Amino acid sequence: MQLHENLAVTIFDAVNRHAVLKFLLVNRFFYVGLKPLIDTGMNDLEIYFKNNTERVIYKWAHYFDVYERHFSKYRGKDIVILEIGTLHGGSLQMWKSYFGDKAKIYGIDINPNCKAVEEENIKILIGSQTDRNFLKQVKEEIPPIDILIDDGGHTMLQQIISYEELFNHVKPDGVYLCEDIHTSYWLKYGGGHKRRGTFIEYSKNFIDKLNAYHSVEKSLKVDDFTRSVNSIHYYDSIVVIEKKPTPQPTSSKTGTITTPFMNMEKHGLAKVKKNAGYRLKHTWNVVTAFFKLPFKKGSFDYS
Repeated sequence: MQLHENLAVTIFDAVNRHAVLKFLLVNRFFYVGLKPLIDTGMNDLEIYFKNNTERVIYKWAHYFDVYERHFSKYRGKDIVILEIGTLHGGSLQMWKSYFGDKAKIYGIDINPNCKAVEEENIKILIGSQTDRNFLKQVKEEIPPIDILIDDGGHTMLQQIISYEELFNHVKPDGVYLCEDIHTSYWLKYGGGHKRRGTFIEYSKNFIDKLNAYHSVEKSLKVDDFTRSVNSIHYYDSIVVIEKKPTPQPTSSKTGTITTPFMNMEKHGLAKVKKNAGYRLKHTWNVVTAFFKLPFKKGSFDYS
């Protein structure tokens, strides 16, 4: 037993730290031999981050679970990734390690010095994310995107313009992720609670667009967003839009056993519908809806 322990210490001392991590850390377990000894509770991205000794990465701790949830299905595949905001280049190296050699990774930054972080499968494009002409040029230069991560300057205009120019360049089954959207609450970034023009307030319109198939008002019509987006996910400081061709939803029913409907005449409800009070309340509901005002503080019970 003592001999085995001494041998293990010798092996650990003989190889560098990076090699040890690659050998021992697999699928978030710490291994001795072939048996997992300790469940670290971390996914592969967090393990990489915690043990990173290369280019600097700055991330909030809760981001890694979000990344894993939405990005894991792309691992090992031939994909295109665009990250806005390169800075030191550490996150680009993290994506390269996580997704594998088939991934083509592009970074955007306004700082020309960021070209220095280029390496195999990582290319840097220099320009401003508020320059619509530059972003149009980016779309001409790079293939359609599987994963777009906006980790740029975090101001309201930067996030909104980047979305408006690049969302349509994300593949029909791709993911658009904008992070650090807590700046929508920071005054120095143009933010503020319920403040018009923040990215948070702007993105709330996505919820309406997602449900536009069910709208009966001209103010909310089905558009390209409705037809191309499957889901929107809000997290602390992150919004994720997952694309998927989405046709008009349908409903159906199955089964043979039913419950009888309530007798309307017996309960007097049919008569209520015919009286003037009902018609007056309905008219008032239509009027308040036109001006986007609440009806009875959100209660739509006419009785």
